[in-house]
Amino acid sequence: MSKAVPKYSVTEFAPRSGDYCVLIPILNEKGRIDRELARAQQAGVGRAADLVICDGGSADGCTDEALLRQYGVNTLLVKQDGGRQGAQLRMGFDWALARGYRGFVTVDGNDKDSIEDVPRFLEKLEAGYDFVQGSRFRKGGRAVNTPLIRLLSVRLLHAPVISLTAKKWYTDTTNAFRAYSRAYLEDPRVQIFREVFSGYELLAYLSVRADQLGMKTCEIPVTRAYPRGEKAPTKIKGLRGNADLLKILFRNLLGAYKPKEEPK
Repeated sequence: MSKAVPKYSVTEFAPRSGDYCVLIPILNEKGRIDRELARAQQAGVGRAADLVICDGGSADGCTDEALLRQYGVNTLLVKQDGGRQGAQLRMGFDWALARGYRGFVTVDGNDKDSIEDVPRFLEKLEAGYDFVQGSRFRKGGRAVNTPLIRLLSVRLLHAPVISLTAKKWYTDTTNAFRAYSRAYLEDPRVQIFREVFSGYELLAYLSVRADQLGMKTCEIPVTRAYPRGEKAPTKIKGLRGNADLLKILFRNLLGAYKPKEEPK
């Protein structure tokens, strides 16, 4: 099977420093990614794992090289093909696997997530977990200023359907703050490098596939904070965006994203 990876450029500011990296997808996040990287630097996240920006083609100056160097970013990847979040993640995973990392944390670059919690994910990867889901709803987690419609959709629809698909209860399934083991992503029964994973399909698929294959999974508490008095930073907008998300959710339930030819 051919490997579907978008074309992308690579700007490395430093060599690989360890076994783990943090992949941060962004698209025009000026101001927000600055604040997130500043918090990561203050918490010493870059000493625990290499920070990698997975840019979807930003045009607002948020990938300025001097800025990224200032905050200790290890590498900048810039997608030069079509596709949205799934394409950015495929780009990041392709590069990070080739560079030899053993585990990968993903976190949105819009300053909503507690990037300071990255070491908690790394502890779980070190303990042998293959998929670690961050949750604002687990004991010790915090949901700050979550829009009511988002709260209800996650708790009453998205989480129950993902949990049914995975056959394991999860509480915060739209949250992209997660960790994956190399063994999970390279398992031939998973096959993440497919064109079908262009938008949010990959996020939904990877939420359930590890449990379907009997891998070691868990949730850990994190914080997700929406800004008060501002428009919620999200790429899922309007009726069409939410309808697309629902379509992906139920296609995933029906097994649409499983490999057509699974190795025996």
